[in-house]
Amino acid sequence: MITDPIADYLTRVRNAIKANHRIVEVPSSNIKKEITKVLHDQGYIQNYKFDDDGLHQGIIKIALKYNPRTKSSAIMDITRVSKPGLRKYVGAESLPRVLNGLGIAILSTSKGVITDKKARELNIGGEVLCYVY
Repeated sequence: MITDPIADYLTRVRNAIKANHRIVEVPSSNIKKEITKVLHDQGYIQNYKFDDDGLHQGIIKIALKYNPRTKSSAIMDITRVSKPGLRKYVGAESLPRVLNGLGIAILSTSKGVITDKKARELNIGGEVLCYVY
């Protein structure tokens, strides 16, 4: 039984990067789909595909992005911040900056799952899901 599906998602991606896999498959949910879209929009993953059938949960297939010359991943680290035992909420005035703006923080807000930069533009806060750099 998985108590934190988002942490499981992030761990699967992290493990696939360490093993130099090209594609990772993750069980699907709406929040995971939104996190995947944000990662793709920010250029951390190459591509993604949602395989949903009506009967089962569905799968997200993520194509990871690597530098062709150095073979290093676009994602250096991906860290869970808000956990089920200790949620981390921030206001619009105290949004986190990851590596002084080089990374992103993914937030769950009233406007959906967005990055810290977009939350600053909209002047809203929310729950900090993870840091990516």
